[in-house]
Amino acid sequence: MKNTFALMALSFVVLTVLGSDAALAADGAEGAAAASSGLKGLGGGIGAGLAAVGAGLGIGLIGSNAVQAIARQPEMTGPIGTNMIITAALVEGVALFAVVVGLLGIIG
Repeated sequence: MKNTFALMALSFVVLTVLGSDAALAADGAEGAAAASSGLKGLGGGIGAGLAAVGAGLGIGLIGSNAVQAIARQPEMTGPIGTNMIITAALVEGVALFAVVVGLLGIIG
């Protein structure tokens, strides 16, 4: 878990440096446009990445708790499995929507 956050922090720093270099390379209004597009890309990328991480954590918790519940009451395997799949699909749908919005922020 520690390595994941370290990698995210490192990528944030690298993207920030690359975005500022692009803004410094251009002049005048072009520099402002380059800085704006760099920040849009950074924001969209961070948003999409956080949505993917959140979905992974959510689905992991759903699966973990479903397995624990089935271990406690094996006769309820069917209803617990059904509820687990429905809940995981809802989490995945929200995450997919967040990733699409993040990518549209980069493009638009």
